[in-house]
Amino acid sequence: MSVSHVAIQLPEGSWWDWDVVEWNAGRLRLGAGHDISYAHHLELVFGDPVLVRCPSSFQDPLFRTPTPDEMRLVADQVGEMPAVICAFEADAGGPERAVCLIAAGQLDVLQGTVFRYWRDLAAGERLAPWVQPPEV
Repeated sequence: MSVSHVAIQLPEGSWWDWDVVEWNAGRLRLGAGHDISYAHHLELVFGDPVLVRCPSSFQDPLFRTPTPDEMRLVADQVGEMPAVICAFEADAGGPERAVCLIAAGQLDVLQGTVFRYWRDLAAGERLAPWVQPPEV
């Protein structure tokens, strides 16, 4: 497993609006798009997250290489250096940009349409984890 402590490179696209799509002991999934009211088109999926400092929704993140202090913080709190350390700053609604840090065992960058409401799907489309079929 390679260690990634550099700024994440996102694929081309409009990735302004972000939120936490799913978070459990084994996975943190962030969804992004130009407007995520009805769907998102990019996901950062962190496998085995061990440290998460991130608001539940944010805009316009600037991904960067973690600072030496952030690397030490992760090592001190987790006890080892995980494979992925993701650092970024984003607009979370406050007067200052939020400083965010995510440490995890792996990172997958997925593209595709993920709808946030019930609908029939075309090839390659998915539904967000909380979407359920309407009751009949």
